[in-house]
Amino acid sequence: MDKLLIRGGQRLNGEVPISGAKNAALPELCAALLSAEPLTLTNVPRLQDVSTTLKLLRNMGVAAEPGATEDALVLDASRVTLTEAPYELVKTMRASILVLGPLLARFGRARVSLPGGCAIGSRPVDQHIKGLQAMGAEIRVEHGYIVAEASRLQGARITTDMVTVTGTENLLMAACLAEGETVLENAAQEPEVSDLAEMLIAMGARIEGHGTRRITVQGVESLHGASHHIVPDRIEAGTFLCAVAATGGDVVLRRANAAHLTTVIEKLREAGIDIESGDDWIRVRGSGRPKAVSFRTSEYPSFPTDMQAQFMALNCIAEGSSRVTETIFENRFMHVNELTRLGAQIEVDGHTAIVHGVERLSGATVMATDLRASASLVIGGLVADGETLVDRIYHLDRGYDRMESKLRAIGAQIERVGRAP
Repeated sequence: MDKLLIRGGQRLNGEVPISGAKNAALPELCAALLSAEPLTLTNVPRLQDVSTTLKLLRNMGVAAEPGATEDALVLDASRVTLTEAPYELVKTMRASILVLGPLLARFGRARVSLPGGCAIGSRPVDQHIKGLQAMGAEIRVEHGYIVAEASRLQGARITTDMVTVTGTENLLMAACLAEGETVLENAAQEPEVSDLAEMLIAMGARIEGHGTRRITVQGVESLHGASHHIVPDRIEAGTFLCAVAATGGDVVLRRANAAHLTTVIEKLREAGIDIESGDDWIRVRGSGRPKAVSFRTSEYPSFPTDMQAQFMALNCIAEGSSRVTETIFENRFMHVNELTRLGAQIEVDGHTAIVHGVERLSGATVMATDLRASASLVIGGLVADGETLVDRIYHLDRGYDRMESKLRAIGAQIERVGRAP
């Protein structure tokens, strides 16, 4: 099992290309199931979760071949032979639930294993099920599988009990082929949801209101093929912003969209970090210790839960104390114990962590517990004295495209090492 060995204390300088967004790529790959015509995706990130999704789709009979460029994929779902997502293929990835809506909408049936993934909270799929039932599906859960059937889904007005990104995406995809009008109330507003909607529109879907709390879909008989460029990964960009803010330096992020990171950038500026941006680039400059900044996670456009761990790592070496409140996932402070192994001073009380900034961290062996926790430990290692060894980086590979290579290119002393025999 690979680990990352980091020798801290290096300032970061240069340019970093930001890859396509994981949280847009996964639903868009699944959306290929909605059409019998080819779908071409570009700016596809090289991630373990993408590989897992492709393996799942190929198992169903979807052809997935490289496109004209190294970041392109062509998917052809004209010969789907299996409408099942087995446990063996989805146990490591919660996003596998995103095949449920497309399979049910186009083929009238689906058998999807209850998903696995990071152990950061329950994230129940009941909102997906309730929404599809409102559209006329018959659904039962048996032997660890969701079994769904519908001759043709019917348009409905659906209000989810909570804002759910994958729930919004699943119901949005299903509604595209439903009969009549579907209105999704309390919809997620994330850029990745809007990106999916734009791709579906390019495939012939009739969608309005994406990017707002109410999305309206007029169902169509079928969708056709299309080409789509995946939106940049705002969480990868935010992670690099925090890394440079913590270590100091001057880095330009290429193919990055600052408009998707407004709240994170505001908090970084509050911490004393200099940030400039253009249409497709962000420049971050850090010098000296940042100032401690308190924040509270919430649904987009508020501070993203997927940036909580990385910003907490920045607060660990900031001047002063900060309060971090997590409102989305109940188990998302598992990185705290590992950061304290690096010398951080953090107290946890329920959903709130109090971080007392220290002048420097000290290298140690730490263990990643989930995807974003992995990134926080990498940032901690970049600023720590001596060597830090980050174990279980398979979590990191699920959502970051060659992170150590990108960091090494801007001056970090970081390398991937195998487990000693």
